[in-house]
Amino acid sequence: MTERIREFLRDRRSRGVDEGPVLVVDLDVVKDNYNTFSKALPDTRVFYAVKANPSPEVLALLASLGSCFDTASVQEIEMALTAGATPDRISFGNTIKKERDVARAYALGIRLFAVDCQAEVDKVARAAPGSKVFCRILCDGAGAEWPLSRKFGCEPVMAVDVLEHAFKAGLEPYGISFHVGSQQRNQHAWDRALAQAAAVFKECGERGMNLSMVNLGGGFPTKYLKNVPTVKTYGNAIFKALRKHFGNRIPETIIEPGRGMVGNAGVIESEVVLVSKKSEEDDVRWVYLDIGKFGGLAETMDESIRYAIKTPRDGDALAPCVLAGPTCDSADVLYEKQPYPLPVSLEIGDLVLIEGTGAYTSTYSAVAFNGFPPLKTYHI
Repeated sequence: MTERIREFLRDRRSRGVDEGPVLVVDLDVVKDNYNTFSKALPDTRVFYAVKANPSPEVLALLASLGSCFDTASVQEIEMALTAGATPDRISFGNTIKKERDVARAYALGIRLFAVDCQAEVDKVARAAPGSKVFCRILCDGAGAEWPLSRKFGCEPVMAVDVLEHAFKAGLEPYGISFHVGSQQRNQHAWDRALAQAAAVFKECGERGMNLSMVNLGGGFPTKYLKNVPTVKTYGNAIFKALRKHFGNRIPETIIEPGRGMVGNAGVIESEVVLVSKKSEEDDVRWVYLDIGKFGGLAETMDESIRYAIKTPRDGDALAPCVLAGPTCDSADVLYEKQPYPLPVSLEIGDLVLIEGTGAYTSTYSAVAFNGFPPLKTYHI
C-alpha cells in the first residue's frame, strides 16, 4: 500500500463514489520493480509476462523503460506493439498456438517462438519460416506456492530432438526455457533447471546445433502474508547457477517476471456484504465480500495464494472465519480449509483492503457473471 493509493482511495470515498470493488495500481511501483529486475541481472533482458496485467498503462510504461514482452496470444502481441514495443522485443511464448496465429504474429514481425513438441515446430516452420525457436522443458516447481502442471514443456532429452527437428525444418534452434513455478520462494530453484538446460546445450552442440539463449522464465514472487527474498538475492543465486553449469560460456539470458513486476503495485478495496454463521454453536463466522473468485481473486483456488487483508478494525481481537465471494456459485469460497483470521468486530459495510493484487486479478475478472461487472481498475 503506497501513499498515492491511500490518497486516491480517500478522495474516492470523500466524493461518495460507489463502483463496487476497485483495483488501484501505482505505476511508480511498477517502474521501481522494473529497474530492480534490470539491476539484479544486468546482462539479462526483461520480458514482462503480459498476462499478469495487460493494461495499456502498464504496457506503455514498461515499453518506455525498454522492457521486452512475453506474450501468449496475437491479441497480447498487438497490445505490446500498440504500447510502443518493436517486434524484436516480443516473444510468442505460448507453446500452444493455432497455425494461423503463428502466421499473424509472423506478419506483425515476430521472429521468436516457444515450442515443446515437433508438431508445434511444424506449425512455426510452415507459418513463420526462418524464425528462432526455443524449447520449453519440464520443471517440477518444488518450493513454489503455485507449482505449475505438466501442461507445458517436455522432458530435456526430448527437447534435443525437438530442436533438431526445428533445425532440419529451416528454423533457428535458439535456446531453452523453463518455469520454476509461480510464487517461487526458493532462490536456488533455478539451479536444477539450469543443469538440465546445460545438458541440452551440450547434446545439441554434439549434434551440430549451437544454442544461444536460456529463458529463465518467471516465478519471482510478490509479498503476500509471508516474506520473500529480494530480487537481488534471486539475481545472485541465478548468476552463480549459470556460472556453475555454463562456466565462462554463459549464454544470453532472459527473464519473464509477471507477478514480481506488478503484484505489489496493486490494492483492491472491497466491501463486507454479510457476516453470518451456519449454526448458533458455530465458532467460525462466514464473511462475504463483494469480490470473489469470479471477480478477480481466482488465484485463491486451492487456497494457493493467501492475500494480506487489512481492515478498519485491525488491532481488535481476531477470530478465524471462512471468506467467500458474493456470487451464487458454491465454488466462490476463498478460504475455508484454512480459515482466515479477521477482527471479531468486523461488520457489514466495512471496507477492507486486499494487498498484493496488481497481478492476475483484473485479467481473471469474469464478464458479468451473475450480472456483476468486471473489476473496475485504475492506474495512477
